[in-house]
Amino acid sequence: MRKLWVAVAATVAVAGLAATGLVLLRPPAAPPVEEQAPGATAKVAQGDLTERTLVQGTLGYAGERAVSGGAGTLTSRAKPGSTVDLGGELFAIDNSPVALFRGPLPQWRSFELGMTNGPDVQQLEASLGELGYFWGGADEIFDDNTRIGIRLWQEATGRPVTGEIGLGEIFFAPGPLRVASAELEPGAATAPGTPILRVSELGKSVSVELKLAQQRLAVVGAKVEVELPGGVKTPGTVTAVEPPRTPDKQGEGAPESPAIVPVTVTLDSPEDAADIDRASVRIAFTSETRENVLSVPVGALLALPGGGYGLEVVGRDGAKPKQVPVETGMFAGGMVEVSGAGIKAGTEVVTAAS
Repeated sequence: MRKLWVAVAATVAVAGLAATGLVLLRPPAAPPVEEQAPGATAKVAQGDLTERTLVQGTLGYAGERAVSGGAGTLTSRAKPGSTVDLGGELFAIDNSPVALFRGPLPQWRSFELGMTNGPDVQQLEASLGELGYFWGGADEIFDDNTRIGIRLWQEATGRPVTGEIGLGEIFFAPGPLRVASAELEPGAATAPGTPILRVSELGKSVSVELKLAQQRLAVVGAKVEVELPGGVKTPGTVTAVEPPRTPDKQGEGAPESPAIVPVTVTLDSPEDAADIDRASVRIAFTSETRENVLSVPVGALLALPGGGYGLEVVGRDGAKPKQVPVETGMFAGGMVEVSGAGIKAGTEVVTAAS
């Protein structure tokens, strides 16, 4: 009878609470625990790690320089923007055209019988041969074969046939030239040393001014990467390094500028910059290369409580990741060189979420 009374009393109590408008509610359930998204992972890479130094430079046509002529009146000239190739006319003074010949040495004397031997004779004969007016092997001796070749060239181009070439009648350059600008207009008086045209090579190059502390980067033949306007990247090669110098002061009383190292970089693929005459660019010089090392993204490094760094290595078959101390080396391009017990190529580690 005691158990029955307790059950009846409990029923009456619940009914009474309902009649007074009171309702007993269960405590709110605890919100579900959200599982933390696992961090992104990366695998330890093995290979060369390269550190780069970025500097600003100016892209333009290579080897720009002035071309001058003798005394007289300028009667014609090549147009700015045009290209002059072997045998082409750069300008004419008193209606006597100055032709482009191929060779690294400038013309410094007349070509005539009795002249001493020299490499300038060889490059003259080589140019005549390319034009089809000299058939012997080019050498440093001016002889009858050279004279005949000159006469054939003069006759074919409407020049006075003399078998000789006077000083200033031809202009030597290593290759075709692009006319950058004109310094004089036809009808102007000319004098020895007076610039008539400014010319450049057809290839593109970048002028760079390195800081004195960066001169170790300036090595002729070194490969670099040039970032063009718009983000296009193209390879280049260091082709010239000048001795350190101090830039000229901008005005009286101006502080002396720090010394610089002028460097020239030539584009390996000038067609990548065919539509660019002049622009500011970025050059990536290789500062240091570590060969065949292990590396991970910098975001994978953990600062350990006791000091130093570690990696969180992903466990196998669902096991929890474990922290492994590592030694760090070179940082480059968002990667860092690492070494430590159990760290090898392909090891999967936790890194910052992407």
